[in-house]
Amino acid sequence: MKIKIITISKTKSAYSDLENEFLKRLQKYAKIEVLNIKEEPITKNRSHDDIKAIEGEKLVSKIDQDAFIVVLDDKGKQFTSQEFAKQIEQIRDFKGAKINFIIGGPLGLSGEILGRANLVISFSHMTFTHQMIRLLLLEQLYRAFEILKGTGYHK
Repeated sequence: MKIKIITISKTKSAYSDLENEFLKRLQKYAKIEVLNIKEEPITKNRSHDDIKAIEGEKLVSKIDQDAFIVVLDDKGKQFTSQEFAKQIEQIRDFKGAKINFIIGGPLGLSGEILGRANLVISFSHMTFTHQMIRLLLLEQLYRAFEILKGTGYHK
């Protein structure tokens, strides 16, 4: 299975040691690629919709056309860890071996990106930094694979 995580971000992760730990753990389950796209500056001369459209174009250029697209958005569906594992299993077994996860910038995602999504998920109604949500996604992916394998990690 191949998993690509594409994020809009202006800084490197403050959690890089933990991210690297989960990336290392995930290697036995999937090939993982993390792409960071530079966040567009918010200026008076451009509307928020214009900025999201520009970031959307950058995201589109990085999406694998044959991948199952999962967008993280605060209006998305929320899952328990077991439900998320089941989603990963169904995508892996029935919808192909590639998943692209998209994490937008501080203004959110363009309508084009949301429209391309096969699944829109939310980790919480609360707001998190992009670095934090990337770490949470990596941990939940690892947890999902461990649930599917039947290990004790989830307990």
